[in-house]
Amino acid sequence: MNITTQWRRRIMLGLIAVLLAWGLYQGFRARPLEVDLGHVSRGPLQVRVEQEGRTRVVDRYVVTAPVNGYARRVRLDVGDMVLRGAMLVELDPLRAEVLDPRRRAEAEARIGAAADSVSASEQRANAAASNASLAQKELQRVRTLRAAGHVAQAAEDRAASEAERSAAELRSAQFAVATARHELEAARTALKYAASGGSALPVAVRAPVSGRVLKIPRKSEGMVAVGQPLIEIGDASALEVEVDVLSADAVRINPGTRVLFERWGGAGALEGVVRVIEPAGFTKVSALGVEEQRVWVIVAFTSAPGQWQRLGDGYRVEASFIVWEGKDVLQIPASALFRDGDGWATFAVEQGHAVKRRVEIGQRSGLSAQVMSGLKEGEQVIVHPDDRVREGVGVVAR
Repeated sequence: MNITTQWRRRIMLGLIAVLLAWGLYQGFRARPLEVDLGHVSRGPLQVRVEQEGRTRVVDRYVVTAPVNGYARRVRLDVGDMVLRGAMLVELDPLRAEVLDPRRRAEAEARIGAAADSVSASEQRANAAASNASLAQKELQRVRTLRAAGHVAQAAEDRAASEAERSAAELRSAQFAVATARHELEAARTALKYAASGGSALPVAVRAPVSGRVLKIPRKSEGMVAVGQPLIEIGDASALEVEVDVLSADAVRINPGTRVLFERWGGAGALEGVVRVIEPAGFTKVSALGVEEQRVWVIVAFTSAPGQWQRLGDGYRVEASFIVWEGKDVLQIPASALFRDGDGWATFAVEQGHAVKRRVEIGQRSGLSAQVMSGLKEGEQVIVHPDDRVREGVGVVAR
């Protein structure tokens, strides 16, 4: 065997040894974990409370039977427009008993009480009209100051919210006046047709306000009792939204809070503002059988009426209450956070290795969290870290 052959054999054995060593190194060395990565970035952030709600007519009026009688067939249909004073249905009164002195005094007392209620309602309506006028003047004044740069946008928003609330109170007060007048007329009618043994003339039940017919409990003719609902009337173009939210979320919502309505059936999102947060809660059993304390929140539309006029009474909407928002917020994916004692922590990626960082968190939405300290813009963090991720472990993007 010559020297050349020996050198060739040595070279081949050396190559085989190197390849074997490389294979053993690759087989036994720790491979980096494949992880999902997120970024620390700046951008807008909103904290929302999302719940389902339904629309309702702002002022609904239920017309009831003023006397016991036989109702004739209702000629109106749901959706028909009626004017104030128009006849809704006729009642053929039952033959009434002659009133004795005690019952006559009771009927006259009811008329007196109804008259007092009309007077009180008119006074409240006048006060509400005065407040609405003052609130509108204040809004115009604040808008003038805002245009000149003397007040902040928040002052204009508060003035607009107060003007909307005063206008809503005025509408309700005006409807209360119409209701009281109708009750007075009903009391007078009851005394008129029951005082002297009855009358063969039918009783005309008329519309106390102008509006559309929302509901007819019974369209066919038949016997009705005093106080039985006959027709529901309201202004279908004046809608608001009622949303029942958890009491823990209700304390984070204030009058004037901005609301977005998405997935309501039309194009784009509608906007609204919280008008009233009812002070009393109620118990509701969830679909999982859990008892929850909930609160009604009433929202007024602020979008142009032409955008939501396709909605009607009792339509479903999804409401998002904007309880906090910022335009330039340092944030990370909320799924990158985990509990570390009493605080929060995340795994940042430095030179291909996981590094545990304790962070201070501010506001949180469903998908993102505000970073107060512990991270810088542009850094990468591990999203959904599992139990294999440890301090110093090598990682690579999945």
